[in-house]
Amino acid sequence: MTYFGFLAQFVGIPLLILLLLAWWDARRGKTLPDRLHSWPARFVILAHVVVAVLYTTPWDNYLVATGVWWYDPTLVTGLVLGWVPIEEYTFFVLQTAAMGLLVVFLAKRLPMPSQPASAPPAQGRLRIVATAVVAGVWLVSTVVLLSGWAPGTYLTLILSWALIPVMAQMALGADILWRYRRLVFWALVPATLYLGWADSLAIGAGTWTIDPAQTTGVHIGSLPLEEGLFFFMTNLLVVFGVVLVLARESQSRAPVALVEFLRRVSGRSAKESPLHV
Repeated sequence: MTYFGFLAQFVGIPLLILLLLAWWDARRGKTLPDRLHSWPARFVILAHVVVAVLYTTPWDNYLVATGVWWYDPTLVTGLVLGWVPIEEYTFFVLQTAAMGLLVVFLAKRLPMPSQPASAPPAQGRLRIVATAVVAGVWLVSTVVLLSGWAPGTYLTLILSWALIPVMAQMALGADILWRYRRLVFWALVPATLYLGWADSLAIGAGTWTIDPAQTTGVHIGSLPLEEGLFFFMTNLLVVFGVVLVLARESQSRAPVALVEFLRRVSGRSAKESPLHV
């Protein structure tokens, strides 16, 4: 199985279906609920694609350069940027776009939660506790990573890399994500199980290989634990990010300069900016 063959079959087809569903929704005038309509969905998804590529590129290049995983050179085009084949960069784009479209598709159909039942102090406490828990896991992971324990290398590289933005997401809107937990669950869990299954097929076909010396050796079925965690964390980052950016109630918590920058990039007028709604 070539890498582009994998992408076309397991990522390209679902992405195409989601694009067709988005087009069909637009034709029927089906839009996001007002509470999740702070920015144009296409802009939010595109912004996440850009961030995903920028944030993942150095980390993934490090993985390949240090032999945590490698690819069969006969199953890729041979075009390499850094240490990583162009197919891998394509995967960053396709996965992020597909997850963003999935969140938007589900948000148009799932029942919306009620307005906040807890007072602002309780919401603040939830954000503090959630951020502290994630920070604690990140600290333990980073200590283990720096200790040089080889079997934990891939596991801790994933956690120490992914939990930094998760901390920021928790600090901004753990209470908002909890309120939209049904949307988060149905976007995150089925997609992660699907990509994990597809990844196990690619590993079995030899498209890429995970270094057994730098993994724990724990498998979920035929899938290495670390690969399952990778898909869970990358999907989590996109789902959390899209929900938080779309949610109107999170806009007043974001730095004004950032909101103003996004307003200008997205082409919205000051009147349309979420801070003025």
